[in-house]
Amino acid sequence: MKQNWWRSAYNHWVFKLGILMLLVGFGFRFHLSQSSSVIPNVSDNNLGTPFVTKNEKPIPSDFAESPKVLNQSYPKDDDESEKCDIFHGEWIPNLGGAPYTNNTCRWIESDQNCMSNGRPDTGYLHWRWSPKACELPPFDAKKFLEMMRGKTWGFVGDSITRNHLQSFICLLSQVEDAVELFHDKDYKNRKWHFPSYNLTVSVIWSPFLAKAETFEDINHIPSSEIQLHVDILDKTWTQQFDTWDYVLFSSGKWFVRTAIYYENNTILGCHGCEGKNYTDLGFNFAYQKVINNLFDFILNSNKQSTIIFRTSTPDHFENGPWSNGGTCDRRVPAKEGEFELGILNRILREVELPEFTKAEAPASEKGKKLKLLDVMPLSLVRPDGHPGPYRYFYPFAKDKKAKVQYDCLHWCLPGPIDQWNDLLMKLVVDD
Repeated sequence: MKQNWWRSAYNHWVFKLGILMLLVGFGFRFHLSQSSSVIPNVSDNNLGTPFVTKNEKPIPSDFAESPKVLNQSYPKDDDESEKCDIFHGEWIPNLGGAPYTNNTCRWIESDQNCMSNGRPDTGYLHWRWSPKACELPPFDAKKFLEMMRGKTWGFVGDSITRNHLQSFICLLSQVEDAVELFHDKDYKNRKWHFPSYNLTVSVIWSPFLAKAETFEDINHIPSSEIQLHVDILDKTWTQQFDTWDYVLFSSGKWFVRTAIYYENNTILGCHGCEGKNYTDLGFNFAYQKVINNLFDFILNSNKQSTIIFRTSTPDHFENGPWSNGGTCDRRVPAKEGEFELGILNRILREVELPEFTKAEAPASEKGKKLKLLDVMPLSLVRPDGHPGPYRYFYPFAKDKKAKVQYDCLHWCLPGPIDQWNDLLMKLVVDD
């Protein structure tokens, strides 16, 4: 009997020792996975539609270490220790993955629905933006909806604005699916409602934020110069402004197009109008005029809305422009300094940032809430986040060498653009 007792105790001790060794080994391996310069590849041979559920935490084959040391500490001066700059940081690995999928959000437009269109890699979903001097909480849809009971939101701008809006709607729809109240025939102007919270969200198509006549065919090929009235804001949004508690404005990209500029219904000049007997004023002239008028309108309005101005965003065409073979095939974030601001984006920022700064003081004096959402720094190093060829449904299904026009301007949904809403919520919560 003593022998049986001894054997039982011995087996019990060996079992515990084995479990301990297993835990130590697992911990050591996890430590290495966090400190190694490259995470081991996991092959993904599934050629079907990539799908990541909210509970799964896969390590995709294209998941690599952050461009900087993950645990690097940053010295803080007195100002940094008191105020967090959420726009200054880095992308770090996030095993949690996307907050929604193409299966859990029905509001993703086909051009940005990279999962449904067959994009085979998923690594671009496994990063999160981490400010250097503080923590940035992920977008909390439940908390946001509670905060916004009975409120109205307006997103005003171009197709990037619409791209951002879809991310916003998808995030909120993980708590309660939105009910669409309105859309125009082109689905450019739309309105949603979240019934349980009485929250209304609208998106307004106004790429110049000002009155403009555009002339394009069904394929968006211009047939004539844009006629832009730099002194008249677009009534599509001005007539609704007083109905919104929160308004996000953004623009920029359309200003680089060929246009004739009007003021007081008189031609002032143009941009890129070769062969015309007009002075080429440059697109920065028109952009500055319109943004200045935008802030003047806000400052002189009676509505005490919270105004968010989102900066212009980068594109990541490589190997040529968008119209001549430009591509964006990268699968991980770029290293710091690898992508410089292009001259067009630099000119846009040289207009919008000073105009915003100029409006801050008078806005504060009038008790108006004016906030900057600067998405350029975190977006500049995410060349992997665009649809690329997967703006189309399975573009290489019939021919792996098919020539496809890439989209390296808009963003996959889900994708890096979702992090813009982490920043947006931080601005609103800190209000």
